[in-house]
Amino acid sequence: MPPQSAIPQIGTRLKIQLKLSISRLRHIQQKEAAIAKQQRRDIAQLLTSEKSDSAKIRVENVIRQEINVELLEILELYCELLLARIGLIDQRRDCDPGLEEAVKSIIYAAGRTDVKELQQVRDMLIAKFGKEFARDALENASEVVNARVYKKLLIEPPKEELVKLYLEEIARTYRIPWSGLSEEERKKFLPQEDDEDDDSPSGGVPETAEELILPSAPIKIAPISASPENPKPAVTYQGKSVSGALPNSDVPGLDELSKRFAALKR
Repeated sequence: MPPQSAIPQIGTRLKIQLKLSISRLRHIQQKEAAIAKQQRRDIAQLLTSEKSDSAKIRVENVIRQEINVELLEILELYCELLLARIGLIDQRRDCDPGLEEAVKSIIYAAGRTDVKELQQVRDMLIAKFGKEFARDALENASEVVNARVYKKLLIEPPKEELVKLYLEEIARTYRIPWSGLSEEERKKFLPQEDDEDDDSPSGGVPETAEELILPSAPIKIAPISASPENPKPAVTYQGKSVSGALPNSDVPGLDELSKRFAALKR
């Protein structure tokens, strides 16, 4: 192993740049995700109007954005890995096998992103490990670059099946009876017709709270004996106190009731 003085020391500068890259990558992910969300709403409007051709073109852009967000997430994780093992990078001239995939994936992908901070990380890693190492990473000659990173950077249009799946998912999310959905799914999102009879919209059910209140009994008989709650026992009829027989009623008056109770006590 060469003496420590012969090994390029980039630890402090690389640490700063990795932190800036992580912050920048997260910011771009949030921004891209917000744009994609708005674009899904726009596509939902197109599906509502059955403008499927325009929706397909728009959804391709959404797919590319989401692929890019996933790529940035992977690169962010690699930056965090290098930041955690910055001492190992600084102590060795060659790349540690445990970090080779992360380092080569960053070198391979950085130039294909708009993240300047990540591009500076790439330049520092190239200066650290040499041009041959960098050439192998850029060409992926050793096939060490993460397969997902490599695939997401391929320039090719989304497959038709993927486009259709995205459109179907947007239609389901926004509950749109789009013609591209199955008949069963479309029926779920169609407005439900009111099959009730217009002449009897409530179906015999009271429509107001007043109709639910039962009429109170017209006659209330207070206890015969006096009490704190009823110091003056009386019979009330429709809210009026009466002492004699109730009008047009077979219910006896207070005097008659008193006589009967007196007779029972004998």
